[in-house]
Amino acid sequence: MSALVHAAILFASFRLSHCQNTFEFSQSNFVSASDGSLTINSTVLLNDGTSIPLFGFGVYPLRVGEETENAVRWALQYGYRHVDTASNYGNEESVGRVVMNSGIPREEIFITTKIWNDDHGYEKTLEAGRASLARLGTGYIDLLLMHAPGEQTVTTWQAMIQLKEEGVCRSVGVSNFGVHHLEELHKTTGVTPSVNQIELSPYLQRRDIVDYCQAHGIALEGYSPLTRGLKLKDPILVKIAAKYPGKTTAHVLLRWSVQQRYITIPKSGKEERIKANIDVFDFNLDEEDMAELETLEEYFLTDWDPTVDEWKP
Repeated sequence: MSALVHAAILFASFRLSHCQNTFEFSQSNFVSASDGSLTINSTVLLNDGTSIPLFGFGVYPLRVGEETENAVRWALQYGYRHVDTASNYGNEESVGRVVMNSGIPREEIFITTKIWNDDHGYEKTLEAGRASLARLGTGYIDLLLMHAPGEQTVTTWQAMIQLKEEGVCRSVGVSNFGVHHLEELHKTTGVTPSVNQIELSPYLQRRDIVDYCQAHGIALEGYSPLTRGLKLKDPILVKIAAKYPGKTTAHVLLRWSVQQRYITIPKSGKEERIKANIDVFDFNLDEEDMAELETLEEYFLTDWDPTVDEWKP
């Protein structure tokens, strides 16, 4: 074992111990198999008492209509029960159509959508949330997120709380929020988000945001866990994947995410990849592999990073 990996193991152990001491969000908030293992049915208990599947399916940037509908249909067929969309993806209607025609009870499928920045502000957010539900046609939204901090963050958040009270959604959270955004939001409204959805991977670990959320009972949801394919040929990933028969570098990245207990939402429009991505619940990355993955941090973004933007109430 290299000195760097050994140091990473010690650091990872410290972080886990620190988070357990500040807020009991580690094991008690996860529902797994009877033997404690993670499965496709594992869920995360949110701070408002609702539960969200640990593993889900993202639909950005799938086109409205056949592409989205086929992908969601395949995802549900292979066992996914969590679909993540957004108003600005333009495919909410397609998602809702498949969900409602799937034959699966509505309460067994968790649906997330998001308020885009153009709809910030109290009245505009109320209108946008109701419009998203109308497009989905699913009776209610399980989780409504603010897509990113913007110009009217406080009034937007207040409107989202109102939408929850109206029954438009069951939980409210945020996306792409940095620590300063989360602190200001709580200070000005007193209401803590249930979820913070941010880009997460071994190459973008965001330890400051992760530690803050874990300490304050905010569930972490990671998008782009596969780095949009940009790191799949990394020799370290290739080496680790070779230890686990039948597993790929994509499986290593996804397994890292679920072992961190991050809500994980890979995306694909191809049936074979949708099926393959879910195949991460029959193996565990060992301590040394997890520690080596910790060493890959390089602030590697695949898209925007509003977490660093200035707070604008």
